Amino acid sequence: MDNKLERLVKAKEKIRLGGGEKRIEKQHERGKHTARERIDMLLDEGSFVEIDAFVKHRCNNFGMESVETPGEGVVTGYGTVDGRLIFVYAQDFTVLGGSLGEMHAEKICKVQEMAIKMGAPIVGFNDSGGARIQEGVDALSGYGKIFYRNTKASGVIPQITAIMGPSAGGAVYSPAITDFIFMVEKTSMMFITGPQVIKTVTGEEVSQEELGGAMTHNRTSGVAHFVDNSEEECIERIKKLLSFLPSNNLEDPPYVETEDDINRIEDRLNEIVPENPNKPYDMKEIITIIADDNDFFEVQPYFAQNIITGYIRINGKTVGVIGNQPKVLAGCLDINASDKAGRFIRTCDAYNIPLLNLVDVPGFLPGTEQEYGGIIRHGAKMLYAYSEATVPKVTVIIRKAYGGAYIAMCNKELGADQVFAWPNAEIAVMGPDGAANIIFKHDIKESEDPMETRAEKIEEYRHTVANPYIAASRGYVDDVIVPSTTRQRLASAFDMLQSKRETNPAKKHGNIPL
Repeated sequence: MDNKLERLVKAKEKIRLGGGEKRIEKQHERGKHTARERIDMLLDEGSFVEIDAFVKHRCNNFGMESVETPGEGVVTGYGTVDGRLIFVYAQDFTVLGGSLGEMHAEKICKVQEMAIKMGAPIVGFNDSGGARIQEGVDALSGYGKIFYRNTKASGVIPQITAIMGPSAGGAVYSPAITDFIFMVEKTSMMFITGPQVIKTVTGEEVSQEELGGAMTHNRTSGVAHFVDNSEEECIERIKKLLSFLPSNNLEDPPYVETEDDINRIEDRLNEIVPENPNKPYDMKEIITIIADDNDFFEVQPYFAQNIITGYIRINGKTVGVIGNQPKVLAGCLDINASDKAGRFIRTCDAYNIPLLNLVDVPGFLPGTEQEYGGIIRHGAKMLYAYSEATVPKVTVIIRKAYGGAYIAMCNKELGADQVFAWPNAEIAVMGPDGAANIIFKHDIKESEDPMETRAEKIEEYRHTVANPYIAASRGYVDDVIVPSTTRQRLASAFDMLQSKRETNPAKKHGNIPL
């Protein structure tokens, strides 16, 4: 028996070392951690239980029958984060560059299936050279199986991917299907075709970092949601994100005790919006003031900065926030903002997270670039996402709410359960300046003092149409509130809406304008 135990210990030790000490050192030299180190950083101490450690490939091509791949290049299992069950897989770059073969994929598929059955989030650490070329179609089949399970799990359990090294070719599509993608500066890479292929086919010269680096995908493409300077920071941020999310679509997000008074009155909110309607301010300041303990967890902070998305807590409960940012493009909605908001709305709806919409929007961004790029189709995604969402939806009109963009930010007709407006809110088809030019065109033209007449007519329009009391008199706004009481009113509204029950007509699925 002793011999057998000794053999087991030795075998496990060999698997634990992956590609061996030298390759581990190389990994560390690149500023990267090993697969097991990453799992240990994520999970509660001592909670990790490994699955399929002894799995081996069965490839005989190109001398592979004599190649050992401890753990098959991926570590899989489960553990806890803050005491909650989490499934995890981490590709091991020290074993054949973390390349994905048939059995490597089978290991990932097994924990995916387990996560779905158990209703627990899954976190994947991607660090791979791509498909294992020696295994040919078996490797490609493995990717297909993973994509299928990603899709099966979508909207059922939170799926989080951390890109911790290269991720190229077909490998990028699994992260793209998951809910959130994390990247690390200088070490994370994502691209369909690498710089060499691009140079050969198109003649373009581009570096790996420019093509598929962390900031490229966080700022330009919008593929990724978060970027951090180190793996440690990245993993801490994953833990924080998990604290806002439920384990699955049948549960509510975790409640977090707070000593922050729900009746907190914030006088700063009474003066935060400038008197001049064309002057910008920072919507993030409003979000932070409203939030429990002034804690705002922003999602995609670098992409489409004219709209803000992220999580806060109000009275200990998770709330998803969508807010226009007057500091960027005057808060206009454009193609990227619509995509960003639409996806975030649907993520919140899938995981039972109420929505708070903070509105200061002058319209959709005009221009040929937007029209040719399909702003109609992209903007429709927001309308669709809000209309489809059955979670509690509360809208606060901070300042401007003009035209189709007012509707797109979740007005009463798109299913907002409660709509509040601040006293300086302007709700109209267009801004008073533009409206006066159309309605009072002749009056202004024939006036002895056109400038003065125009100013008078702008004020007339503002008084007659573009104020919150008109919308309130029609029931489109439930209440005009004192800005300093916003947190109090939101806490009350979300508390009231907690028992909301709403279902959409039975259907296979809708046809969202993609």
